[in-house]
Amino acid sequence: MKIQHRIAFHFTYQLILYSLLIVAITLIACIMFFMSMRNNELQRNFPVGALQMISQEAYSKDGTIRISPEWDKFIEEKGMWMQIVSAEGEVIYGVNTTSHQPLPSSYSIAELLDIQETRLLGTYTVYTQMSFSFNEPLMYLLGYQSPDLDQLVAWFDAYGQQGMVRSEEVPHLEQRLGEIGSYLQVIDSAGHTLQGIGNESYLQKGYRPLDILAIHQSPGNYDTNIVAHRDEQTGMSWVLYTPNPQGGPLKHPVMDSATRGLLWFSGVILLSALPLSIWHGYRYGQPLILFAGWFGRMRRGQYDQILTAKDMRKVFRRNGTLRFRYRLYKEVIESFYQLTHQLAQTEKERERLEKAQAEWMSGISHDLRTPLATIQGYGYMLESLPEQWSHEEMRIMGSTIREKGDYMLELISDFSLIHQLKQGESIIELREMDLDEMVRCSVLKYVNDATTSEYQFHYVGDEQPLMVQADETWLQRLMDNLLSNAVRHNPPGTVITVSIGRLNDKACIRVIDNGKGMDEETLHHLFNRYYRGTNTEESTTGSGLGMSIAKSIVEAHGGEIQVQSKLWRGTKIEILLPC
Repeated sequence: MKIQHRIAFHFTYQLILYSLLIVAITLIACIMFFMSMRNNELQRNFPVGALQMISQEAYSKDGTIRISPEWDKFIEEKGMWMQIVSAEGEVIYGVNTTSHQPLPSSYSIAELLDIQETRLLGTYTVYTQMSFSFNEPLMYLLGYQSPDLDQLVAWFDAYGQQGMVRSEEVPHLEQRLGEIGSYLQVIDSAGHTLQGIGNESYLQKGYRPLDILAIHQSPGNYDTNIVAHRDEQTGMSWVLYTPNPQGGPLKHPVMDSATRGLLWFSGVILLSALPLSIWHGYRYGQPLILFAGWFGRMRRGQYDQILTAKDMRKVFRRNGTLRFRYRLYKEVIESFYQLTHQLAQTEKERERLEKAQAEWMSGISHDLRTPLATIQGYGYMLESLPEQWSHEEMRIMGSTIREKGDYMLELISDFSLIHQLKQGESIIELREMDLDEMVRCSVLKYVNDATTSEYQFHYVGDEQPLMVQADETWLQRLMDNLLSNAVRHNPPGTVITVSIGRLNDKACIRVIDNGKGMDEETLHHLFNRYYRGTNTEESTTGSGLGMSIAKSIVEAHGGEIQVQSKLWRGTKIEILLPC
């Protein structure tokens, strides 16, 4: 997989994972939020809210009404009891009924109406809830004993007279009310307060009639419990106010729960984002720090030290594979290795070229200095005492000066020529020509040259004309360089054989001699500019650029040149040109 695809895939699946994580956290937060709302509403509206939830969550199994076992446990823990009454008045389901006073197994319409109106069944306070979730109406009864109501009834029986608290009992009752922080209010049938005994701070709260009913129905919303007892004979009502430590001031439950839920959700997201941010910074920052150190070493030219020993342990396992956090940058690391290898090779090549250039310039300077010294010496001699020299001596001096000048001109010409060839200038003009005829003429020129009569030349041509696209002038220069080198660097009596033919759809020229050959070092540097070899005894005539020019001419024609040689076993030069 390419790095761009892998990076795209990497960040895509991370985005998906993070999205799923956020969705999961959101769902959990929502569930917790709704559970908190549910529990809050249950607490604030208890027991009415509990009875409503029970009626909503009831279900039918095998024709029998059932409620959740958690509700059974909850009712038992609260010391309450519950009954479900059918349309016929029969009790079809009960919870915790055996631990209380005997409860009816069926109810008449009069009993049900009385319970719904008075919210009392004997000594129990009873809340009712009608449900129409099934095919017939059902009534849910939830009852419990109220200690405050029992205490109020007991005080009414002990201290009451014609619906009022007897005057001689007021101090005693006030003391008892003060001990528990309560307040007793006696109200007539018209709603006027006739007596008030106990902690009068309850009067400052200014409870209105509907507030009293709301507290009575949903005590969890208030910090006060209220129970009432009405005397049927006198029409008087005794109302007892007691503190409710589990209650609180009335608040908007939805907004309160939503605010807390959002705060919790934001906190969870922030706490989750912190380690993820640290992990992301470490995961993507470590490779960048590694690459920065890499660039620094490359800037200093330390190409052989791609990674330090410490970095190697960070990037690679013991078996040589990349660690997980660096797999995303696999191609980058491989490219760095290739780049540093190429830079190291380039640096070595640059050093080699600088060394070769220095040697080449040293050789050029030496070969120019030698003929110039000769020319300068003869010039001083002719300038100081020209009348002392005979015509023959002056002729020899002039000839020597001309030869040395020709040598320098050849050296400069060859240098310019090889520079043009190496720079790729368009100096080659390709035309169709007979390669066999051109090579034969080049060999024949040396055969007929009296100065090379001590060398034996043989030519092996092709039976048919060998036509190629080439520049005849440059190929003649190529053959002159090869044949003159064979003569110049071999002793008299050397046999030089030139052959031409076809090899793998290419024109092939071979120049073979049985001379003294070359050692490995000379063969290795043969095509270097201005390299003469290691033999210091041979003549230094010539520019020393012949083989370098020969190679440049062959490559300019799209060909190849190969040389094989062994010391004292001769030399074989093979040239392949496209037909």
